[in-house]
Amino acid sequence: MTSTLRTEPLRIEGAADPVGTLPILHGISTYAAEGDGIDEEMRRGLAYGAPHSLLPYTRQDGYDRDRTVREVTSVVLENDVLTATFLPGYGGRLWSLVHRPTGRELLHRNRVLQPANLALRDAWLAGGVEWNLGTTGHWPLTCEPLHTARVTAADGTPVLRMFAFERLRRLVLRIDAWLPAGSPVLHVHVEVHNPSAEETPVYWWSNIAVPESADTRVVAPTDHAFHCDYVSSLRRVPFPRPDGADRSYPGRVARAADYFFDLPEGERRWIAALDGTGTGLVQASTDLLRGRKLFCWGTSTGGRHWQEWLSGPDRPYLEIQAGLARTQLEHLPMPAGATWSWTEAYGMLQVDPEAVHGSWERARSATAEALELLLPAGDLDRAAAGAAAFGAPDAVLADGPGWGALEIEAGRLPASPLLPFGRPGAEQQPWRELLATGTLPISDPPAAPVTGGRWRSLLERAPGDWHALYHLGLVLLADGEPDAARAAWQRSLTERRTPWALRSLAHLTGEPRTAADLLVEAHRLRPGLRELAVEALDALLRADRPKEALALIEDLPGATRAHGRIRLAEATAARACGDDDRVRRLLAEGIRVDNMREGEVSLDTLWRAVHPGRPLPPDYDFRMSEG
Repeated sequence: MTSTLRTEPLRIEGAADPVGTLPILHGISTYAAEGDGIDEEMRRGLAYGAPHSLLPYTRQDGYDRDRTVREVTSVVLENDVLTATFLPGYGGRLWSLVHRPTGRELLHRNRVLQPANLALRDAWLAGGVEWNLGTTGHWPLTCEPLHTARVTAADGTPVLRMFAFERLRRLVLRIDAWLPAGSPVLHVHVEVHNPSAEETPVYWWSNIAVPESADTRVVAPTDHAFHCDYVSSLRRVPFPRPDGADRSYPGRVARAADYFFDLPEGERRWIAALDGTGTGLVQASTDLLRGRKLFCWGTSTGGRHWQEWLSGPDRPYLEIQAGLARTQLEHLPMPAGATWSWTEAYGMLQVDPEAVHGSWERARSATAEALELLLPAGDLDRAAAGAAAFGAPDAVLADGPGWGALEIEAGRLPASPLLPFGRPGAEQQPWRELLATGTLPISDPPAAPVTGGRWRSLLERAPGDWHALYHLGLVLLADGEPDAARAAWQRSLTERRTPWALRSLAHLTGEPRTAADLLVEAHRLRPGLRELAVEALDALLRADRPKEALALIEDLPGATRAHGRIRLAEATAARACGDDDRVRRLLAEGIRVDNMREGEVSLDTLWRAVHPGRPLPPDYDFRMSEG
């Protein structure tokens, strides 16, 4: 059988695509490098590169858990050994990888498309292989479409090309995937280009979900790892037995945890998850992709509930991952104008089960030997060299957002026939007018945000109306200039009092009462925007004003008041007012927070406060650090 590429509809039960309008004003924190075994290189990476904000991205929290059968576009690569299914509309995710001779699904293929609050922008999907570029966390394009095209290699093999302009770091991403005829592995070549004249912090992790059972063992070429969980700091520990228990069997671990494997120099870069028969997925790469990681949800009630929340019942999974740095808490400096590339391979590995489940040293050596038989290291290097020669696309399969095309028009991104970014769309039109006329047209709600030096200079010269000043404040905040941003938003408010500038000022206000006042005013100006109502309620509760929070809730329409976040705020405010009967009633009726955050314990805290000594219902147990 020759290698083929086709598009086809994928019918799957899923919730509506996530939407959101409010810019993400906060950034991420650097990690305090205080743990055992952290060397100077890692210390620098931990302290470097945290963004001031997640601008220009907006939140994606407008989803629910009411699923219907949907039809989404997939792209399928296939040869006589493997069938690989990609979802270009969801960050280019590799959704499925089936070993054709056995019919075995090598990945955790989710039966549903169900967003949950685990990504930088909120919405995230479990399952498959997710590509992560930008900063610590699930990347901003995880629920966004990528540009998608077909390329033909010199030997006639079809290549799936997906590409994007990542707007937070302003990097160009290109992913080429192909299945040569007869190949036992899927090849994925990744190229990241920094078109800026300045150094840029870079982060990459390939996040691979695989099925989990009690006998699944994760194997990698190391005997140490950097351990991190939800209660302890990062530290270097022996692996797989940091405390006597064998952590290479994640299906037997009670607590959610990360293990970042410390691969020695000179070792081949790989990781595998193998079941009781010694069979499972192996991922290998060229040397630049240095890091490997194991993440498990744990077997506690909270860990099991999280997996059911993401994938439905009886679908346990774990994650094996591969990244540029040793941990996901680090960023690496990418020089101006630089291009980094590496090649990954994914396939089914079969190893002697006695070796896999014997001593750690034997498991490592046997897995490494089996990998060399499946995919000799030299073959992967040759695949990487071949990918460098891939040319321009034969056909465009799908367009992504028009931001890359806009940056080309603005002169900040070079056009290339290898990456046909197409034309800007309606969302980019206000910024095209600014380029053409020097004036940003006023709109309410405001235009979608942008960041970058070109837009800053244009906004600084634009007429000083409320809309341009609001956007200037966003660009200044993204540049790490909060005082200048505050001044721009204050000027915007003198032109017109808008919820957008009020909300932005509240973000920069260190005094809780003032922040609450600003957000309540913002909510009053746009009472139909649920996201603003949630933020106003959160601010009132932080300012210890629960009675005002309850009064605001009383004024909300019934549909808004029934939203899970609003009901949670009502129960929290009632508890602060001493009305435990109201809290118990709300909990008994049911509080379902569709965008419950990873690590959030608000529901179980409320339950325990008003039901001391009573068992915590599984539906309210999202704990990741307790049994």
